[in-house]
Amino acid sequence: MKPDLFRSHLWLGLAAALLLPAAAAEAPAVKLITLDPGHFHAALVQAAEYPQVDPTVHVYAPDGPDLEQHLKRIDAYNTRADKPTHWQEDVCRGPDFLQRMFDEKKGNLVIISGNNSRKADYILRSIQAGYNVLSDKPMVIVPTDLAKIEQAFAEAKKRGLLLYDIMTERHETTTILQRELSRIPEVFGTLLTGSAEQPAITKESVHHYCKTVSGKPLQRPPWFFDVTQQGEGIVDVTTHLVDLVQWEAFPEQILTPADVKVLAARRWTTKVSAAQFEKSTGLKGFPPSNKSRVTAGGELEVYGNGEFSYTLRGVHAKVSVTWNFEAPEGGGDTHYSIMRGSSANLIIRQGKEQSYKPVLYVENSGQATAANFEKSLLAAITKLQSIYPGLTIKPAASAWEIVVPDAFKIGHEAHFAQVTAKYLKYLADGKLPEWEEPNMLTKCHTIIEAYRLSR
Repeated sequence: MKPDLFRSHLWLGLAAALLLPAAAAEAPAVKLITLDPGHFHAALVQAAEYPQVDPTVHVYAPDGPDLEQHLKRIDAYNTRADKPTHWQEDVCRGPDFLQRMFDEKKGNLVIISGNNSRKADYILRSIQAGYNVLSDKPMVIVPTDLAKIEQAFAEAKKRGLLLYDIMTERHETTTILQRELSRIPEVFGTLLTGSAEQPAITKESVHHYCKTVSGKPLQRPPWFFDVTQQGEGIVDVTTHLVDLVQWEAFPEQILTPADVKVLAARRWTTKVSAAQFEKSTGLKGFPPSNKSRVTAGGELEVYGNGEFSYTLRGVHAKVSVTWNFEAPEGGGDTHYSIMRGSSANLIIRQGKEQSYKPVLYVENSGQATAANFEKSLLAAITKLQSIYPGLTIKPAASAWEIVVPDAFKIGHEAHFAQVTAKYLKYLADGKLPEWEEPNMLTKCHTIIEAYRLSR
């Protein structure tokens, strides 16, 4: 198996230690800056510690509830009973925060996760000021953002800086196994081309405005419900889905916008009542910026939902995202993914039957007898056991369920530390894999083309 696959599933502390240069224990090489945090993902980067990262983090932000919520989350990590962190937040607050960040140069890596209407500008200006950037998704939410991100990547290359986005879903074990099994011809065969009616790859994601994060009810900022600031669903969560299509269908290959043709796209709204808005944000009544989208019945219409179909090098794919207000009792966010091969279908389900945890199934498409298919699958799983000790299979109706040991089910929140550890390795190496930058740009072009077509 590839070293990257192995590294992605070491315990986080061990992974960080392996990435640490000998001298870094005495003088941490990386000094973090958190810029205008407004999304809880900014804090999740600090849910773990990294030996090569200085414990003092410099925060530059306007004063207000977004900043206070961020600092409370960091404090919760520092004071938790199980493996508390030791971050020290050096906060610069006020209207001149951005210029002060540029002038003071207290760090060398900027974390950007907040109001997406400012993100492309923050990324470009941070790169121009000489900072490396680790950005939450999406980097772009409207067509005018594209030119800024293209310029940011060009500037980063010229200055020897690294710009990277946080693609946590690549670290979900069932997704990795789906990718790895798709590369074993004896099981999967070859990836089908598919059609618009039956794509070769389909990925669907369902999210909820009201949820629990790090064991506590999540308080959303009011701007999260304003798509001019957060971005529409068709450019937000779909960033992850498009990334996975690229990463699984054409692993470690350079892709360009010319490889993509968006065929159809649509968007629709989720209605949020005033009571629901208050439950999620803590605010009574909708802010003035939202009122133009409030119906006569008093509900806020949010374009949080979207789907589009496209081809990538001729392979048909479809991605969709749906935002509900709140999950059913005992439920949570869900994910569905299928890769169709000439010999097997690889299907991830995360519904009620799976206790809302992702489960991978392998379905014989009929090219092999049941006995031969089982033999090939067992051989593949035996090889994967060198990376995932205890990995097994069991019958599940007309398919086989891949049984993943609990040790490899670390959850979405922990994936942020895995992405950060991998980025720190790239930073130490001074480069990204050659396919990462062009594929990030291709991903941005794909979602923006879908945004255009949805109108």
